[in-house]
Amino acid sequence: MGNKWLKWATELQAIAQAGLTFSENQYDSDRYQKIRDLSVEIIQEHTDIDNAKIKNFFASEKGYQTPKVDVRSAVFKDDCILMVKEKIDGRWSLPGGWADVNTSVSESVVRECIEEAGAVVKPKRILAVQLANRQNDFVYPFTIYKIIVECELIDYTFKENSETLESGFFPLENLPELSVERNNYNQIKLCFDAKNIKFFETIFD
Repeated sequence: MGNKWLKWATELQAIAQAGLTFSENQYDSDRYQKIRDLSVEIIQEHTDIDNAKIKNFFASEKGYQTPKVDVRSAVFKDDCILMVKEKIDGRWSLPGGWADVNTSVSESVVRECIEEAGAVVKPKRILAVQLANRQNDFVYPFTIYKIIVECELIDYTFKENSETLESGFFPLENLPELSVERNNYNQIKLCFDAKNIKFFETIFD
């Protein structure tokens, strides 16, 4: 799917969602719903994403459209980074996921590390805040901010859970097959680059 089609579809969805939220006229609401339906059709036509999934994650929210927040943790032991094997695709990613409501970024990464990797961590600093569709080679039908947080490892014992199959530490030169929807090589390399820089300046784009 070309970037223009994705941009047009997501902007149409945002306009439709705002219109559905603030319109007081039923005729206008019907028109905005039609725009929303068309945005779903555009995404489906140009991707392999299932129609139901598009509606659930792209066109089911209410209120003014805002970006989703995906937090990822960079946890090191010696010169290796902690990764988890995702059940959903059998590939590997930095521990993380959607930030919960009423939860800070620090609280979110602590929770994700415990749940997915069995790692008790202490958040140290934010390494990057990135717009996913500019950084990741994957079609996201909504806007995502990826926040990568460097964490100090305190304890580590992997436990069976509903999201990941296993966890482990890997050097940059021997990374496992990556879950590209969640992270890519450049994002993980960024973590390694920042690791030995005491005053690393947060990257945001």
